Amino acid sequence: MKIISTPRNGRQIPIEQARRLLSRRLRAREAEIEAAVVARVFTIQDPAEVSDPVYAQGLRASLRTAIDYALVAVERGEERTPATPPFLLAQARMAARNEVRLETVLRRYFAGYAILTEFAIGEAEDGGLVGTGVLQRLLRGQAALFDRLIEAVSEEYAREAADRSVCAEERKARKVKQILACELLETGELNYDLTVSHVAGIGQLGDAGAGLRRLATQFGKSLLLVHPWDGRTWMWLGARSAFEQEELEELKRAAAGLLPSGGALALGQPGENLEGWRLSHRQALAAFAFADARRQPVVDYREVALRASLLGDELLAATLRESYLDPLDTGRGGGRDLKGTLRAYFECDRTISSAAAALGVRRHTVSSRLRAVEERLGLSISDCAAELEAALRLEDVQQSLYGEHSAAGPD
Repeated sequence: MKIISTPRNGRQIPIEQARRLLSRRLRAREAEIEAAVVARVFTIQDPAEVSDPVYAQGLRASLRTAIDYALVAVERGEERTPATPPFLLAQARMAARNEVRLETVLRRYFAGYAILTEFAIGEAEDGGLVGTGVLQRLLRGQAALFDRLIEAVSEEYAREAADRSVCAEERKARKVKQILACELLETGELNYDLTVSHVAGIGQLGDAGAGLRRLATQFGKSLLLVHPWDGRTWMWLGARSAFEQEELEELKRAAAGLLPSGGALALGQPGENLEGWRLSHRQALAAFAFADARRQPVVDYREVALRASLLGDELLAATLRESYLDPLDTGRGGGRDLKGTLRAYFECDRTISSAAAALGVRRHTVSSRLRAVEERLGLSISDCAAELEAALRLEDVQQSLYGEHSAAGPD
C-alpha cells in the first residue's frame, strides 16, 4: 500500500485515505463549486441566447454531471475513473445542433476545470495535504482526465457537425431557424404563408408526419413541418381566420391520436403574422418541458404558462427557494411533512379540516405544522401565500423534470 505523510502531525496515512479526505471536503462544498462554475460559464455565453430551452436545461445538468465526474476522479484516481459520461457527449451533440461554436463549448470546460482546481488546492491546504505529494498527483491526474474529456467532447461535437449533411430538409430547417432568429426574411422556399394566423407545435412525433398532413387537411389548415436535428419535430398550422379555443381543443384531441408510443406534443397559443409565428413557437418550446408521454402527451402553453415562467426565470426560482423552501428543509424529514401539509392546504382552498382529511391526519396536526411553517419563515402564511405556493409548484416541476434530488434547479 502506498503511503504518504501528513506534515501537520507527521502521521503516515495511505494515499487512498488522503484522496477520500480531499473528496469529502470538496463534496461538502459541491453546491458552492457548482454556483461558481455556473456564474463563470454563463459569462462566456448566456445559454438563453440559444432559442432551444432544452439546450439551456441540458447545459445546467451537464455542469453538474461534469463536476460530479471530476469529484469521482479525485476519490478514485485517474486509472479507476469511469469513461466520459454519455450525458456530456449528448450535450456536445446538442451544442453542435444548435450551432454553438466548439470554441464556446471548450471555453466552458476550461473555466470549470480552473475553478475546480482552485477549490481543490484550497481544500488540500486546509486539510494539511500540501507537501505530501497527494496534491501534485491529484493535479496531474486531473489534467490527464481533463485532456481525455476534452478529446471525447471535441470528437463528439465534430462527428455531429459532420453528420449534418446539407439536404433539402436541413436547408429548410436552417432557414426556419434563421427566420426565428430574425436573421432572414426571405420565406418563399418554405411554401408556407407567414402572414396568417398560426399555432406552433414541438413534439416527439416519430413518423407521424403523414398523419399530421391529413390532420391539417381535415381542419383546413396549412402545415409547415421542420426536423431541426434534435430528434423532435417543429410544426406550424396556419389559417386565414383566427383559431377558436374550441377548435384548438379539437386539434389537441386529434393530434393525441396521432402520437406514436412514447410521443409527446406541446402547442403554443395562436399568433398572427410573422411575430405571432415566432411567439407561438417560443411558447411551444417552453411548454414542451411539461409534455409527458405517460400522463399528459399533449399540452398547450396556456396550461403551463406560470410553471414555464417560473422554471425559466433563474433569479425568481432561486429567490423563491431560498426565501420560502430552504427554511422548511430544516424540519423533520427534510421538511417533507411541512411541505406536504402546505401542498394539501393549498389544494384544499386553505381549509385545515379538508387538508387533514386529505393527508389522513388530525386537524390539530395540520394546524401545528402550519404554525411551524410560519415560525421558520417569520411570516404568516396569509402574507406570503402566493409566493409560497409558487415556490412549491416550482419544486414540483423541477422534481418531475429532473428527479428527486434536483429541487435546486437544472443544470
